[in-house]
Amino acid sequence: MTRLAIIGAGLMGEDHAKIISQELPRAELQVICDMDAARAKRVADTFGAKDVASDPEATISRSDVDAVVVASPDFTHAPLSRACIAAGKPVLCEKPLSQSSEECQQVMQAEHAAGRPFVMLGFMRRYDQSYVEMRQALTDGTLGRALMMHNYHRNVETPAADFTGAMAITNSAPHEFDVVRHVLGSEFTSITAHQPRRSDERVAPVVMVLETADGQLVTVEINNNAGYGYDVRAELVGEAGSVAMNNVAYTRSDTKLASSTRYDADWRGRYHAAYVRQNRAFLQFAETGRFPDIASSCWDGYCAAIVAEAGVRALESGRKEPITLMTKPDFYAGQSGVAA
Repeated sequence: MTRLAIIGAGLMGEDHAKIISQELPRAELQVICDMDAARAKRVADTFGAKDVASDPEATISRSDVDAVVVASPDFTHAPLSRACIAAGKPVLCEKPLSQSSEECQQVMQAEHAAGRPFVMLGFMRRYDQSYVEMRQALTDGTLGRALMMHNYHRNVETPAADFTGAMAITNSAPHEFDVVRHVLGSEFTSITAHQPRRSDERVAPVVMVLETADGQLVTVEINNNAGYGYDVRAELVGEAGSVAMNNVAYTRSDTKLASSTRYDADWRGRYHAAYVRQNRAFLQFAETGRFPDIASSCWDGYCAAIVAEAGVRALESGRKEPITLMTKPDFYAGQSGVAA
């Protein structure tokens, strides 16, 4: 049995605890760690964790913990990932690794110095069946050469009143940045960002156009105040056809001369199956030391941060901004399906 600690007992930490306790029979939920002791105990009691804690670094160092899930606030992700590397323990770190590309490089350097990969990033969309089939349509030749990929990411409303267009790029869009790189197998080279004007004080959608090193165009719409539901869509356009994502709805209602389907309120239901697949892959990684074939690495976290930083500059400048990546380290060659 692999003994797991979860750091962070909020929405994501609780969801990971549920998956580990109900979907991973070879895993043991050892510790729930959160600064809020009552919250940690509630999650631990609900899902059968053996212990609770409040000190994340002490939790990582425990001899009865084999691997770690980091689901604490974003600013803790990089330092806690480095602590896991120093302790020699695999870590599934929720995205982002960091919103700072410089801090991402520090984690990469620590991992390289350790001599093997330890950090798997929680870009779970790589495990969603929609994107799996899109990528397969390229690799098996069904679509021919990829030309464009269109992406829509809509939430009911922003999580905070002070949410900004820049935060839409750094907080929401990295999921698209990562999964598009994964599906197309190419890096981005430039980005423009645009924002329409709303009639109220809420943050307006951000629309980005990106170019890849293989001459493809990618559009990304982030609408954090769509109002009607959680809605993620994508269409991959190739020379021989296209593949579009369907809205996941198990039922349709027909009443009062109308037909309708429901949207989820947030991402958790829509991507539950992807999270389960991801966590199974992480458990296997923790057991064998072999990094999963399609998982996101520290390199992918760095790439997402670089694209987001360029996107913020583009939104502020109103101009096309270059996306310049460092040379991919040999250490990460072969990971994530994106060429070096």
